[in-house]
Amino acid sequence: MWKRKGIVRGTVAALVISTALYTPVSAQTEAVSPAAPPSASAEAPASVIQNDEPTSVRINQLVDTAMYYYWHGGDLQQAEKEIFKGITLKGKYDVVEHAFREATILDPYNLDLKFSLASTQVIQKKLPEALQTYRQILRLDPDNFNATLLFAVYSKANGDERAFQEAVSRLRTIDPQRTAAYLEKLRATDEILAGRLNTAVPAGLPQTRHAIVILGYALADDGSMRQPLVDRLKTGLAVARQYPQANIIVTGGVPKQGVTEADAMSRWLVSQGIDQDRILLENKSTDTVENALFTTAILEREGIRDVTLVTSASHMRRALTVFREAGELYAKMNGGSGSVRFSHAASLDYPTIEEAQQVTKDERLVTYRDLLRASGIWAYPGKQR
Repeated sequence: MWKRKGIVRGTVAALVISTALYTPVSAQTEAVSPAAPPSASAEAPASVIQNDEPTSVRINQLVDTAMYYYWHGGDLQQAEKEIFKGITLKGKYDVVEHAFREATILDPYNLDLKFSLASTQVIQKKLPEALQTYRQILRLDPDNFNATLLFAVYSKANGDERAFQEAVSRLRTIDPQRTAAYLEKLRATDEILAGRLNTAVPAGLPQTRHAIVILGYALADDGSMRQPLVDRLKTGLAVARQYPQANIIVTGGVPKQGVTEADAMSRWLVSQGIDQDRILLENKSTDTVENALFTTAILEREGIRDVTLVTSASHMRRALTVFREAGELYAKMNGGSGSVRFSHAASLDYPTIEEAQQVTKDERLVTYRDLLRASGIWAYPGKQR
């Protein structure tokens, strides 16, 4: 629970927040922003901390406020009036950004706070601002591998090839082996982004040690499934009927009315004649990266080496990227036991397959971002992957 005795009245604005200020915000599990976690009823920070409170207390409250808004959102007009006076807020991430900015003022030496500020700028697609924040980190710590890598990748996403190459050259002097590994990750990701989406049931796949993984999509507030999730399930059902010996893994752990996405998906599949014993539930994840990490743990436990990934066309390239990364992680942890082989079947959420094939700058950005998160670089160090 996000719960402390007070909050900050700091150098720029007073922070006076009541529990009534906040309302839950729904989000899709495959979106850049997170879905509300199972603790969606967590209390907001309350009361007031004066400027004579210890610096650490004020920083912690700012971080708590930022992370509460990250998950739940709130009343922006009230936030403009009472939290950040004189600042116009366009969305919940403005609150997150300004809270982390205030925290960096209170402790300008704390690089984790700057990393968190930059991540919030990336979420809002403020790439020039994020790159400037990474530059600040690198001026303080020139050999910081993560900051150099993030600067490189987001320069690439921003179309600045020269800055990308210069940063890669710097990475090679800091840690050549790790740099080579990340360049391979980027190469594989670009290959996925350039690949052809498949909307048909893949042919010629193994009947054994094979799983069909269907990715979740946020449920409606009443616990019912939205159309994109139903479309994914229909695609997954077609694959399941073609490969009757394959396990089916349904993913998604954000509950609505006590029902997780995985629960709802499992019930739907059973209603369509699928044997319950074929279905495995991954019901802890809150976003695509966690879908991949937690599902891969199940694949390892079950000894599954072939996976058919099922999700919407608009989500497939990012999903393939993070699942590949999760598979490489587990192969490395287990002594090179062999990576998972992926096929896919996409439910078409574009008017045409030709439109689905087009990779936008925004899709490339969030795909790179989730690759980095799946590789172990937390967006909000110590707080949120």
